[in-house]
Amino acid sequence: MIDMTVVDLSRLQFAATAMYHFLFVPLTLGLAFLLAIMESVYVMTGREIWRRMTMFWGTLFGINFAMGVATGIVMEFQFGMNWAYYSHYVGDVFGAPLAIEGLMAFFLEATFIGLFFFGWDRLSRVQHLCVTWLMALGANFSALWILIANGWMQNPVGSVFNPDTMRMEITDFMAVIFNPVAQAKFVHTVSAGYVTGAVFVITVSAWFILRGRHLDLAKRSIAVAASFGLAASLSVVVLGDESGYAATQHQKMKLAAMEAMWHTEAAPAGFNLFAIPGQGHNSWELQVPYALGIIATRSLSGEVPGILDLVEVAGQRIRSGLNAYGALQDIRADGSNEAARTRFAQSWQDLGYALLLKRYRSDILNATPEEITQAAFDTVPGVAPLFWSFRIMVALGFFFIGFFAFAFFLACKHQIVESRRFLRLAVVTLPLPWVAIEAGWFIAEYGRQPWAVEGVLPTFYAASDLSVTSLAISLAFFVTLYTALAIIMVFLMLKVIKAGPGDRNPLIDGLTGGAHLPQTAAAAPDRH
Repeated sequence: MIDMTVVDLSRLQFAATAMYHFLFVPLTLGLAFLLAIMESVYVMTGREIWRRMTMFWGTLFGINFAMGVATGIVMEFQFGMNWAYYSHYVGDVFGAPLAIEGLMAFFLEATFIGLFFFGWDRLSRVQHLCVTWLMALGANFSALWILIANGWMQNPVGSVFNPDTMRMEITDFMAVIFNPVAQAKFVHTVSAGYVTGAVFVITVSAWFILRGRHLDLAKRSIAVAASFGLAASLSVVVLGDESGYAATQHQKMKLAAMEAMWHTEAAPAGFNLFAIPGQGHNSWELQVPYALGIIATRSLSGEVPGILDLVEVAGQRIRSGLNAYGALQDIRADGSNEAARTRFAQSWQDLGYALLLKRYRSDILNATPEEITQAAFDTVPGVAPLFWSFRIMVALGFFFIGFFAFAFFLACKHQIVESRRFLRLAVVTLPLPWVAIEAGWFIAEYGRQPWAVEGVLPTFYAASDLSVTSLAISLAFFVTLYTALAIIMVFLMLKVIKAGPGDRNPLIDGLTGGAHLPQTAAAAPDRH
């Protein structure tokens, strides 16, 4: 029988490392393109203030990138340590985009990051600008392949289960790449990263202005970040709608749980603006009529199924999956049994649903109706956490549109320095992009439960057979290590920010190979 304590500890460890790692990824994505924009202005105008801006924000980018690499490596090792059966079962599919990410995107990004820091005095302006843009593109390529892998877990297209090898295998790699869920997740995720980078730049710049320091750099930085962030925040909302539409097509249970929609409503369904989710019903609802049906199906006639109706569908798929499981046992007993292969081919897509019964008994072909019903209800993720996480994410998304629009207005009117209230708001806004991003990832991953791979492999079935003691020790080790890394990162970031963009900053000199401007040029204000 499955030890759920082992599964829960494995999930907790992976969740902790993954969500910690993703504190760094969005800032890398956002700062990379802001650096490219700033250096482009430097190359076009020749004004040294833009060079100093690029070097200063580039130093913070480098610290963040190093921490992202250090925390990301651990995640991949966990697939072999804590999720061994997952690696065996779907490694042929899941491993391909991860390998491409490492061999192509990450090497590209890492190479050009080195040239960015150490090439200031070795490359021409145009050559160094090309390096910066390639660095930014490499960061986004890296995110693309990671999200292709994750998108396949949400919507496992282009693959089949091979009864002879007992593994999922790729049949159409292009379908994996152009998976609609993966593409929607990619553009939504990178846009959220751009928002994070823009908020970070505005926050630090606002802090400088409030203290009367580095005004030339801060005002220009806010102008660039406000325009970039406004475009990014608008795209986050639009592309988030696209992600929701993809969930309507491929992850109906996740969508129903996000909306705390227990029963199927007549089309078009209403949107629960606020509710108190219960078990099987909601205690209180404030609903916007027709909104959910229009948003989710983009029509007035499309139906959005409720949770309880989807549970009925899951029960039917469990029964179909038992036929596939029985045929699979016959194939393993006699590989030449063509009748069994035919039966398996007809219902193998439901095999994963039958595996849900493994939580309750090993001989699942003898499962009782009560156990099938119980397994069907296991397909319902936690409704209340998903419901509120989604609303926090959406509310912050609209807040950022207003935030960047106002910052853009002040920048155009040259009133940034005078608007003290906005500057104070900008400083306290710093953590909000991360709150929205972590809520989004919580929705994506927690909302997929009980699946490691949607409809294919239950999470509890994917875990390694480890002891509770070993997992508790490793979890404590990672929490301790990551806490130490967090302290180091905050210390380094604050040290660079407090030192400011002056050319005698030792961290900047160390990361750029000593490339800096003459002290007189650095100290003189840029009045252009």
